[in-house]
Amino acid sequence: MNQSSALSEFLRTRRARLQPEDVDLPDYGGRRRVAGLRREELAHLAGVSVDYYTRLEQGRVGNPSEAVLDAVARALRLAPAESGHLHRLARPAARPRRPAVRQQPRPSLLHLLDRLDHTPALVMGHRMDILAWNRAATALFGDYAALPAEERNIARITFLDPASRELYADWATCARENVAFLHLEAGRRPDDRLLAELVGRLCLSSEEFNAFWAEHPVADKTSGRKVFHHPVAGTLDLAYDTLRPADDPGQALVTYTADPGTPSDDALRLLLSWAASR
Repeated sequence: MNQSSALSEFLRTRRARLQPEDVDLPDYGGRRRVAGLRREELAHLAGVSVDYYTRLEQGRVGNPSEAVLDAVARALRLAPAESGHLHRLARPAARPRRPAVRQQPRPSLLHLLDRLDHTPALVMGHRMDILAWNRAATALFGDYAALPAEERNIARITFLDPASRELYADWATCARENVAFLHLEAGRRPDDRLLAELVGRLCLSSEEFNAFWAEHPVADKTSGRKVFHHPVAGTLDLAYDTLRPADDPGQALVTYTADPGTPSDDALRLLLSWAASR
């Protein structure tokens, strides 16, 4: 993945989403040739010259200072994950090249997974590969064991399996979150050949993935809520949490739980009971 191109794309898309009134600049009207802030406006907000910002956005500044990048991040109103992404793209750390290998689930996460009998949970790798899952996850999402190992990937399933559009009540938001996480990981691991191949396949196979990728969303997978339209259980409003080992953040245990005493809690219990009886 070309770091200069990724940096240019990221800065352009973030500049395009801001209007003068968003950053307390006067808008003198008139039609703008491009969406969002002009380069000179962004340079003014960041306290750098227009020439310097232009070269930065074009990927032609060799080693911008952290102070300058912080100023640009503030000017662009970047979220913390986006700011970190900007620093990684603009100041790539020297790291030894390592062969691309398929991840194996961490034993400690597998032990946790085994104990979550009544909670849908899975172990996700940094490429969004599904490394392991429990029976409750099979009841909620379907049988991952029926898929070839190379197709057990959350982003791939979301975009290429038509059933996912029926399962997720807000499919577009879920899909965009997947793209945002892959962008984040691509910035962290620019030399990951398998990650680049996954993104390339999805860009070729899904027009929607290609369009979302071009918008360059960036966000970590942390916690939130998802609503499912399950063919057996009906509507399920579940909270999800992403738990990462401090010494191995490249893997995560993702759990899905219902609020106690809610209709979703009752429906999830019935679903798991039905799945167990089968």
